[in-house]
Amino acid sequence: MKEHKSELAWSHIYWLNMLSTAGSYTAAARRLGVSKGAVSLRIAELEQLAGVALVRRTTRSVRLTEPGMALVNNTQHSFDAIEQGFAGIKELADVPSGVVRVTAAMALGRQKIIPLIAKFLKSYPQIRIEIELSDHLSSLTQEGFDLAIRHTSNVPETHVAWLLRPSKTLLVATPAYLKKNGTPGSPEELSSHNCLTYLRSSAKHTWVFESNQRKKERRSVAIRGNFCANNSEALRELVSAGAGIALLPDFSAQQDVQAARLTHLLPSWKPVGVFGDAIYAIRPYSTHVPRAVRLFVSYLKEALAPA
Repeated sequence: MKEHKSELAWSHIYWLNMLSTAGSYTAAARRLGVSKGAVSLRIAELEQLAGVALVRRTTRSVRLTEPGMALVNNTQHSFDAIEQGFAGIKELADVPSGVVRVTAAMALGRQKIIPLIAKFLKSYPQIRIEIELSDHLSSLTQEGFDLAIRHTSNVPETHVAWLLRPSKTLLVATPAYLKKNGTPGSPEELSSHNCLTYLRSSAKHTWVFESNQRKKERRSVAIRGNFCANNSEALRELVSAGAGIALLPDFSAQQDVQAARLTHLLPSWKPVGVFGDAIYAIRPYSTHVPRAVRLFVSYLKEALAPA
């Protein structure tokens, strides 16, 4: 190693910080834009220089040893300050630029987010959006995402969340289904209908409704049905074909309700615990949010705001 020890240490300690944040050599390499082998070599060189093991390697992940954690804890603030200072200088440029990596649930992304991106990119041509549509709940830090767009009621305390718009869950069916099978007049009457359910919810066999009246009465109804799916678009396809009654997010059902292709049932009762009550842009807490990320979030808040 021909580099001066102090110069080598700063460079290599930064890579150790990245490894600690990312949680694996593969994720750290992706964030640094280098190979996994390069990261492994840098850490080995740093351990040789320090004279102690800094990383405990397992088959699936890496964990820092006590000396490794102490080194990261003692230097993280300095690297954060450098990163923020450099980011502040970059933001003095007239043209916003950078990459925004986003993950969004499949149905939410396809129906509400993707249609908005072209206009944003036209306004900010130097910004690049990379979006992954998946119903898998990604680890933002380990997988290198800047934002997650989520339809949820619970935001992790370790994350920052921007409210993009509130959301409701609607109970719907086609007029043809209701003509053939009758229209339920209360939550209890749903037990005699074919109910199409969301696979990833605890409400596969029981739906809970809360009254919109002041007393907030709750009723639980045992339901049955011949179809369930882990994607609201699949439920919308089946309910639109007249296969039964389903709970859908308002962003998925509202247009069909307004066009009378679907009927909103039991409007005086609020479904509870199936889908989230708001759409959020979520990001791990950090003292600095890149300008491109702030602009994208601001744009989504304005574009998704209820009319």
